Amino acid sequence: MSNSQAIAAVTATLQAILQQNVILESDLTDATVTIQPLDKARGSNTNNQLNLFLYMVVRNAAWVTANMPRQVLPGEIGFPPLPLNLYYLMTAFGRDDDTTQPFGHELLGKGMSILHDHAILSPSDITAATGTLLPDNDLAQQLERLRITFHPLSIDELAKLWTGFSMQYRLSAAYEVAVTLINSTKPTRTPLPVLRRGVNAQANIIAPVPTLLSLTPPNQQPSARLNDIVTLMGVDLNGTNIGVQFDHALWMAPIEVAPQPGGTSTSLSVQIPNDATDWPAGFYTVAVLVQRPGDTFRRTTNALSMTLAPTISIAPASAPAGAITYTVTVSPDVWPTQSPALMLNDSEFTTAAITAKSGSLTFATTGLIAGTYWARLRVDGVDTLLVDRTKTPPVFDSTQKVTVT
Repeated sequence: MSNSQAIAAVTATLQAILQQNVILESDLTDATVTIQPLDKARGSNTNNQLNLFLYMVVRNAAWVTANMPRQVLPGEIGFPPLPLNLYYLMTAFGRDDDTTQPFGHELLGKGMSILHDHAILSPSDITAATGTLLPDNDLAQQLERLRITFHPLSIDELAKLWTGFSMQYRLSAAYEVAVTLINSTKPTRTPLPVLRRGVNAQANIIAPVPTLLSLTPPNQQPSARLNDIVTLMGVDLNGTNIGVQFDHALWMAPIEVAPQPGGTSTSLSVQIPNDATDWPAGFYTVAVLVQRPGDTFRRTTNALSMTLAPTISIAPASAPAGAITYTVTVSPDVWPTQSPALMLNDSEFTTAAITAKSGSLTFATTGLIAGTYWARLRVDGVDTLLVDRTKTPPVFDSTQKVTVT
């Protein structure tokens, strides 16, 4: 979210980032960054100067009817935020009008390089730039990050822009900053939750019965693994014939697994089979099949998403720098249509096309310098569980690392 100071906060942040970095160039230590209209920008200044001018504000079409994430839940009625794309013109004025050397060209190149390196405005950038100047702004808390994109202008567009200010054209580059979400001040209408179905229902939102509300892997991990016990929470999950149905895009048909003993109407647990051949890593949907007393059929709950993460061991554990080939033993097997990738710290490496189910993969790596590298295998968007959350504070799993000497 962000309040009405968002536009000013974006401008102040861009100005601060440019000012802090442009003076690091030895030829540009006298440079200043201003935010004035084109006809007021230069004034009597003869030193190096970058001027950042907000020349246009456009409503973002993709967010016109979208509710603010995490603030308006399903079934609630909220007033959408005001989504804005901001367009800036960055103009370079060289020292003494570039009479001795092309300072303006150097200045524009430096400014464009800075914005290229700060393509996404981070919360820390915004806070540092606006903490004193705009203490009441909350742009740093906006969930959608602000992205800076170079926005080429045609000769005709540039001519119209400068003519409108009765100014001769100066060397400039245009940028788009999107998207700024100014939160509506109108309250959200939040109906009461449904207590039960029937004539005495207290709201007009009818939840399916039985209903799944959450799925939780063990140890606060984001994904489950083979043989893990997963906890399902919901309502009306008890009955005479209960099963948990798993489905995966690579399967021909869903698979049903019996729940663990001791389930209740609001909670049950199920253990994922330790089947490394037929249960591939990746994304699953999970639903519960419930036959209630007196029913002649089983009802199916809504489906929730679950990710099944691979487990790995990697060899060699230590190798000299250079071209290193790592062998990764993985469970469950990787299927031919899946695309595994090995990540060593922030470097990603792929393997040759897989033609049959395999529990052993090889990755050829180059460019690794001496050091310790934490290893993760990503299969269909699901990573191995590198973080051990059973420890306080969490730590990396010491078995998932290699050393380059």
